[in-house]
Amino acid sequence: MNILIVCNKFPYPLKDGGAIATFAMIKGFAQTGHSVTVAAINTKKHYCNVETLPDDVRKLADFHAVNVDTTITISGTLKNLLFSKQPYTATRFFVPQFADLLKDLTAKTQFDVIQLEGVYMCEYIDVLRKNQSSQATILNSKLYTLIPTLSYRAHNVEYEIWERLYKECGNPLKRWYLKNLAQRVENYEKSQLNCYDFIVPITERDAQKYNEIGNVKPVCVTPTGFDEEKIKALPSHEQAISLFHIGSLEWLPNQQGLLWFLQHCWDDLYQEFPHITLRIAGRNAPQHFIDAVQNQSGVEFCGEVPDAQQFMAENTIMIVPLLSGGGMRIKIVEGLAYSKAIVSTSIGAEGIDAEKYNAICIANSAEEFTAALRNLLQNDNKRKELEANAIYFVRNHFENTVLIQKLLQFYSDNVACV
Repeated sequence: MNILIVCNKFPYPLKDGGAIATFAMIKGFAQTGHSVTVAAINTKKHYCNVETLPDDVRKLADFHAVNVDTTITISGTLKNLLFSKQPYTATRFFVPQFADLLKDLTAKTQFDVIQLEGVYMCEYIDVLRKNQSSQATILNSKLYTLIPTLSYRAHNVEYEIWERLYKECGNPLKRWYLKNLAQRVENYEKSQLNCYDFIVPITERDAQKYNEIGNVKPVCVTPTGFDEEKIKALPSHEQAISLFHIGSLEWLPNQQGLLWFLQHCWDDLYQEFPHITLRIAGRNAPQHFIDAVQNQSGVEFCGEVPDAQQFMAENTIMIVPLLSGGGMRIKIVEGLAYSKAIVSTSIGAEGIDAEKYNAICIANSAEEFTAALRNLLQNDNKRKELEANAIYFVRNHFENTVLIQKLLQFYSDNVACV
């Protein structure tokens, strides 16, 4: 197959869950012998110099990027709020230069599948449909017109993230804005339903949600996978037990959840276990968050670490205290793949189903979260049982080649019938 992947950020380097999810699919398609072209909006926040891509990355696909400043500004926010009904999160990503790139690529090449990474790339569906030339083929004695098959890869149900954020927000003005944004995103997301030919949600739960709100197109649930060689136990330092969190700290749900944990759980745990440390790593943390973290005894703010795998190896128990968010937390699956004991809320572990296999601890209140961590800190056997179950679970549910082959079969079975 000839596949075009359209991204709202460049899928390399692998510094956040979105990039990891997209890159895993690019790599999987390439490794199974398919031709991949990538068109990405190259933002300041996730900038990549395409000319300096490592050779092993460059050989996977034909990469194209358009530099776009999608920075959120006060003036942009006010202008959008006053003069538009579209969510600001969406309007930042529709730019004529990127539309021109897509026109150029689709004019030159007949793609079998065009895969849109995230709801905001659905804005380009009209451009892609109008510009791609049609071809005819005979299959099973029937004549089919082959137009580009547009597949929407849903990384999450976007409006739920904002809905959950405003419900947990205590600041009245901020709560009002987040509620307004959540409604706009919901209207936008629903307006994009069924404009695509297929939908590829990242979790079964998201697939059900999309069907509930009106999707009628064929569905193929495809979680983010991990290469077999990357699913390996990373031994922790047994003599220096530590808690850790790693994830993008520019993402509001991560900030919100960690501040909740520090306010409601950490003091009691640290008084009971004064030998432990909580280490927090992530990129682009705002100053107010850094100040709040550094004011806590026993907490170490690590910022963006050069090697996430090494950071996980150096620490013991992963915490994911998310109160909002959506989709699948890639860092949880990564932690499971590295045989880490993890305590998460139900929202944090949504769509992963590791609890069924005793591969993760789920805790949804401050009392439950504290109790779960206390149990792991006091009971080495319980922690080691979780670690063993974690890696077994990932090997059986998230091996990338298996997931990619399933999706490719779905495309192969359906593409000529669109």
